[in-house]
Amino acid sequence: MSVKVNEKFIKSFVSEDEISAIIPEVKNALLSVKKRDGLGADFLGWVDLPEAYDKEEFARIKVAADKIIKSCDIFVVIGIGGSYLGARAAIEFVKSPIYNNLKKDTPDIYFAGNNISTTALSELLSICEGKDICVNVISKSGTTTEPAVAFRVFKKLLVDKYGEAGARDRIFVTTDRARGTLKEFSDKAGYETFVVPDDVGGRFSVLTAVGLLPIACAGIDIDSMMAGAAKAKADFDTEDFGANQAMRYAAFRNIFERKGKTTEILVGYEPYMLMLNEWWKQLYGESEGKDKKGIFPTSVIFSTDLHSLGQYIQDGKRNIFETVVNVKNPGSKFVIPMDDANVDGLNFISGKELDYVNKTAMLATLVAHCDGGVPNIVLEVEDRSAHSFGYIVYFFELACAISGYVLGVNPFNQPGVEAYKKNMFALLGKPGFEDMKRELEKRIENM
Repeated sequence: MSVKVNEKFIKSFVSEDEISAIIPEVKNALLSVKKRDGLGADFLGWVDLPEAYDKEEFARIKVAADKIIKSCDIFVVIGIGGSYLGARAAIEFVKSPIYNNLKKDTPDIYFAGNNISTTALSELLSICEGKDICVNVISKSGTTTEPAVAFRVFKKLLVDKYGEAGARDRIFVTTDRARGTLKEFSDKAGYETFVVPDDVGGRFSVLTAVGLLPIACAGIDIDSMMAGAAKAKADFDTEDFGANQAMRYAAFRNIFERKGKTTEILVGYEPYMLMLNEWWKQLYGESEGKDKKGIFPTSVIFSTDLHSLGQYIQDGKRNIFETVVNVKNPGSKFVIPMDDANVDGLNFISGKELDYVNKTAMLATLVAHCDGGVPNIVLEVEDRSAHSFGYIVYFFELACAISGYVLGVNPFNQPGVEAYKKNMFALLGKPGFEDMKRELEKRIENM
């Protein structure tokens, strides 16, 4: 099993009666996912994805990745939210957070279209100067502002550099199967297209072409990744609460929420966890934060953030709990050298592996935070392999669906996301928003 819930550091915070009381709710939530009879059931395509994915498209993804690897120095992935977070999380977790700086046989991979920053776009264009470039634009509709602007810019760059025919071979589009402006435009232009499935929401889409094409371009074994997700699906098919780790994680989260611990901090002890944390924050924040409900998801990287947020976690408001991801096998070894002068006074750890010191810091922190009144769920992960990443993704997705149903919300919609978009379109002068523009301008003036 690639993810195991270690409950040692929550025992003093959760009673057996609380666990017994929530088990029926968690079981019913799991059954709703399996039977597809709950809220948002039209977006449960990710449940069977590890086994029922499109094999023909999967083969095309590998062929396209091989073509991209051989033809470009820089691969630009354009997308926002679930259209880029999962792929970036996978690349940093399996490969490295400094992937682009490593010696490798695969292209540098940069992510664009996830902000509206002049500086970020200008700097990326500067990096691309004199380099061979391929682009993957990921958007269901093609009209989301951030990626649409970035695609305009990079499409022009490729056409100017390679001509229309040359650009056609370097632009790859992941969009709706049959409709939408981006799909229509791509078909006319002759771009190779991949599918954002109708029944898989963006934040659940990392194991579709949305995530798999960029992941494969980093030289990561996507067959192994899907096998890991399939293993998780098989492991979590049981309704046995004692055996189903996803059910247990969802249950403990909801027990803590009912006890007033409404903020969850996902903790990693390695820099390669940073983007996985970001993916997790979108998954849980967008799935649970509605109807004035939900656990607020935030994250830290220890021991780094122990020197910034550690004081608050130790002694601040007691509305928090932590979920610690412990990767047992770091994949590399580094022994701390002896210093004859012992200037830093650390010769007592000379000869020890650095990961041993890191794990000791984790254990010390777990005890300290529990003593400070902060429960800690520990998720034990075997290693940083593609297989483990696929397993982790499925674990978190299933636990999120279960937890959302227990909270009493639809985990698969995101109605609140549209509010800022409408305001932005109106203020920018989009046709059809004239009345809204005048109303907003008056409101802003009087604020």
